[in-house]
Amino acid sequence: MFQAFILAAGLGTRLKPLTDSLPKALVEVNGVSLLEHNINKLIDFGCKHIVINVHHFPEMIIEHIANKHYPCDIFISDETDKLLDTGGGLLNAKDNFDFSKDILIHNVDIVSKIDFNEFYNYHKSNKTLATLAVSQRETSRYLLFDKDNFLCGWENTKTNERIISNERTELFPFGFSGIQFINPELINLLKNKESFPIIPEYLKISTHHPISSFVHSKDIWVDVGRVESIEKAERLLNT
Repeated sequence: MFQAFILAAGLGTRLKPLTDSLPKALVEVNGVSLLEHNINKLIDFGCKHIVINVHHFPEMIIEHIANKHYPCDIFISDETDKLLDTGGGLLNAKDNFDFSKDILIHNVDIVSKIDFNEFYNYHKSNKTLATLAVSQRETSRYLLFDKDNFLCGWENTKTNERIISNERTELFPFGFSGIQFINPELINLLKNKESFPIIPEYLKISTHHPISSFVHSKDIWVDVGRVESIEKAERLLNT
């Protein structure tokens, strides 16, 4: 079975003023915090080992976990001194992982009805270092994949920035869903230090190791990154 890393350290600036007094992980959807939604879903899919990184109001997250008595092992990766972004956060949490099991990395402000077992089995069958959940949706930043669903690049349509890691005659754009499975050996390939995002690292790694996509366009998925997204999430989760 897989283990999980919930990214809960962010400042949640897009959720202000709610995050002026609490971490975004404890913002509620249908009366349940984002953190609890994601922990319960992981437990429902059999995950017993969860690592959570903290930075903004860390004591509130730690207290929440202590009070809930979740039926799984939860480890805290402390980023109180410095926010480390996804890549740096993963490196910082390295010693909390069992390197014999794949890791589901999940942004705390994402809620979805993605079937984690289906996702995990797909990842294992591909035998890639990472499998990124993506969907066909309108956004400003896209991951670019070839016809075989392997990562080949990234683009920002607002700034016209484009990074191609693998040249192909045809590339297909997908929005990244903030959820990914990795083989923990990928952590040893991260060459950056301290605070850094994970996507540029995936692009570098993809030149030598295939990184695949898991397309879930038909699944309910909401980025609860803004206050106006909370109502949308509540409505969709009730369907």
